[in-house]
Amino acid sequence: MTLKNNNTNTAQPVQQRLDREVLLHRMLNRIRQSLDLEEILTATAAEIRTLLGTDRVMVYQFNPDSSGKVIAESINENRLPSLKGLNFPADDIPERARERFTKERVCSIVDVAKQQIGVSAKYASNESLEHGNSIRYRPVDECHLTYLRAMGINSSVVVPILHHQELWGLIVSHHVEPSPIAEDDLQLVQLLADQVSIAIAQATLLQATQQKQAREATINQVAALLHAQPSIEVQAALEATVTALNGCGGRLYIGAKHNSMMGNLNNSDSQLFTFGEQPLPVQSEFSDILEEHPQWKDWIETANSSPDLEQSQAASVWAITDIYNPIHINCFTPDFRPTRIRSLLVMPLFYRQQNLGYLTIFRHEIETETLWAGRFNSNLKQLLPRQSFEAWRERKTGQAQDWKPEEIEMARSIGKHFSMAIEQYLLYKEVNSLNANLEQQVQERTEELQQSLKFTRILKQITDQIRSTLDVSTILQTIAQRVRNLLNTDRVVIYQFNDSGTGEVTVEDIRESWQSVRGVSCPGCIPTDISNLYLKGRIRAIHNVATAELSDCHREFLESIQVKANLIVPICMGSDLWGFLIAHECEQPRLWQEQEIDLLQQLADQAAIAIAQAELYQQTQAAAAKAQAQAVELEQAIEDLQNAQTQLIQGEKMSSLGQLVAGIAHEINNPVNFIYGNLNHATQYAEDLLALQKLYQYHVPEPPSEIQEFIEEIDLEFLIEDLPKMLASMKVGADRIRSIVLSLRNFSRLDQTEMKAVDIHDGIDSTLMILHHRFKAKGDRPAIEIVKEYGELPPVECFAGQLNQVFMNLLSNAIDALEDWDKERSPQERHQDPCRITIRTTVTGDNENRNAAICIFDNGPGIPEHLRSRIFEPFFTTKDIGKGTGMGLSISKQIVVDKHAGTFNCLSEPGQGTEFWIEIPIIQSQPSATPEVETSNPTHLPSSR
Repeated sequence: MTLKNNNTNTAQPVQQRLDREVLLHRMLNRIRQSLDLEEILTATAAEIRTLLGTDRVMVYQFNPDSSGKVIAESINENRLPSLKGLNFPADDIPERARERFTKERVCSIVDVAKQQIGVSAKYASNESLEHGNSIRYRPVDECHLTYLRAMGINSSVVVPILHHQELWGLIVSHHVEPSPIAEDDLQLVQLLADQVSIAIAQATLLQATQQKQAREATINQVAALLHAQPSIEVQAALEATVTALNGCGGRLYIGAKHNSMMGNLNNSDSQLFTFGEQPLPVQSEFSDILEEHPQWKDWIETANSSPDLEQSQAASVWAITDIYNPIHINCFTPDFRPTRIRSLLVMPLFYRQQNLGYLTIFRHEIETETLWAGRFNSNLKQLLPRQSFEAWRERKTGQAQDWKPEEIEMARSIGKHFSMAIEQYLLYKEVNSLNANLEQQVQERTEELQQSLKFTRILKQITDQIRSTLDVSTILQTIAQRVRNLLNTDRVVIYQFNDSGTGEVTVEDIRESWQSVRGVSCPGCIPTDISNLYLKGRIRAIHNVATAELSDCHREFLESIQVKANLIVPICMGSDLWGFLIAHECEQPRLWQEQEIDLLQQLADQAAIAIAQAELYQQTQAAAAKAQAQAVELEQAIEDLQNAQTQLIQGEKMSSLGQLVAGIAHEINNPVNFIYGNLNHATQYAEDLLALQKLYQYHVPEPPSEIQEFIEEIDLEFLIEDLPKMLASMKVGADRIRSIVLSLRNFSRLDQTEMKAVDIHDGIDSTLMILHHRFKAKGDRPAIEIVKEYGELPPVECFAGQLNQVFMNLLSNAIDALEDWDKERSPQERHQDPCRITIRTTVTGDNENRNAAICIFDNGPGIPEHLRSRIFEPFFTTKDIGKGTGMGLSISKQIVVDKHAGTFNCLSEPGQGTEFWIEIPIIQSQPSATPEVETSNPTHLPSSR
């Protein structure tokens, strides 16, 4: 309801006062019931507009830079454009006017038509509304009038909103037409402005309380990571701190424990934790760490006196809003230029007057966007009023973010927790270091006692191991390997003399980083007297080749094979010198211990005994081997004869079958192509005739009776509906026949008798198409489900037709097994576990030897162990007479293993189904593993079960 100061009757002023009291009471209740400032301000604007009966009432809030923004608004039927969300520059409200709003709490009333501005006297909230404040009018400034006319305003009322005795904002009323305002109404608006001030104080207090709680929760979170965990989670605490301070990155530098703030830092004791975006490493001859740069220390020294840094003397926190402005950090700005870092917060960490390090937080530069009421130059003072208030968007890039006082205070608190945690962390490291030294001393004393026991135990293990075999090469390789591991040396070799008196390295075990010396012979410059000493059992330990007493050629030989120290022990067979057991140290000189020399001598003696036994055993085995050779040759001849017979039968069979399949496919293909090609024309002709019939029916809706009877006789509507469907079904049938013909041609592959790179999946799909009739449901069993899990296979070099034959054999066997299995199961079992064949393909091996693997798995009854060991024998079959020849798996094995250098594996257990794995090289020219056929679970292939 609009209230006017009219005196038409004596009851009206009473009613007006009552309405004002109701309005004031309603606003007070709303403020008390809600803490949502936006809701309160929006309701206040609506109530004031209703009270004054004006076209627009808005709440205008000042920014720290004296500009302002409309944050709440109420408009009467869109008579004026909305200004909500728009910003106004500081020049729109002169500083003099803002001072009067603040100090005198004046309210201004502008009448554009009369060119007058009225200013109310200072308002006291305890005065009665019955004694109105006087309004003093004076001429208004022409610039002000031009400003209001540009907004389309003829009447304006402005009431200030104060918060903590400072100008928080304004309540502004606009009206298109001249509209006087009663003093009572103005007083009521002033009272509402006072209530809004109370609401602002409550909302501000609530927001400050919530923000304080959030900051305390963040501080507690960081403190928990630093103090409450079993270990100090420094990295996690740094990440939480960066996130809490809205940073883009941060770093925690921990220096030496007892260095003063300006003292030298011990780089060996310093640590640096980083998170997020970081500046480039500094260029310094001392260190590339920012906090260790000398100029960083100089900057810290002058930080207290710098006017560009906000600091606290109690606990220093230095906040730099823009790193490119302070003069003291200019030396580091090149390291920040490649990044978007713009603001910096540095917290020196102190504990008990000791500088422990620095916690630094970075912030990105930001892009600001301001929506202004009218276009203007924000960098210049506004001298003339704007003529347009249309929204104008101003974007600024590369802007720095201010560090708020509450953020600095939170950083100060977090820094204290970091200081305490780091002190604890450094103390913990010192205690651990002392414990480690004590443990090392104890360990050194016990190692001497344990070494002897260890060598004795190892010697027994090696002795038992070399006596467990009579193979000389295995014995010598075992000795070399165990000696190198036991002595932790770089190379161990066994040098063997031959009948001519010369010799060479026959066995070695080396680290990967050193060169091999297998086959190397000793130089002839070794003196004869030294060789005689070795024959008598001499042991020679050379601790340093560079300083030992050696001949020049001997020293050059050892240096050529990278030897820095060596230990030589002879291996004697009776009165003959069989060879040497030698340990090489290649990285650096080594002082050989007495226990190591004694161990090597005992191993050499054991090697001599084992070699003598092995040579005697080899002589015994030679005669037996010669007798077995003829039996092996005879067995191989029989096997070759069987293979030749199998290949001959299979080759003739596949040749005839391939020619028959290809001929049938060719004969079917010609008429099918004729039918398929003419179906499109027939479809088009039918569509044209049906279109002609519709056109004729449109132009001759009443045909002669004879035509009408014929239409009813042939059921024209059904014919029109069914003819396209019939043609479509004929096309589907033709497509089906073409697919079958193509599958037959792909399966036979008569035109690809040589090895080519083909798509394995095409061959599998062709085989499935040919066997499609066997997968369908029959009267005595449901359909067999086919599951294809194809991987990413590249083209594979193979004999495509022969490989398709393998797929045919495996799939046919799986179908036969599943059909026989279903005959033995009840209908309920068939329903719960339907027959299924799964085909999976994948790539195995490494980048140099890649193989294509094909798995065909059925969930049938499986193959018993006594049958699984014979399934690859030629002519072995478990099928009834006439259903199988026993050649399928034998031929499949020859195709995969012999012709494709692959592997063919069968995995099956009773009740667990049967799985066949085929694995062939993708490129046949690559070296592959030895072909094999296994009937147990291979370790290099994943099982489907």
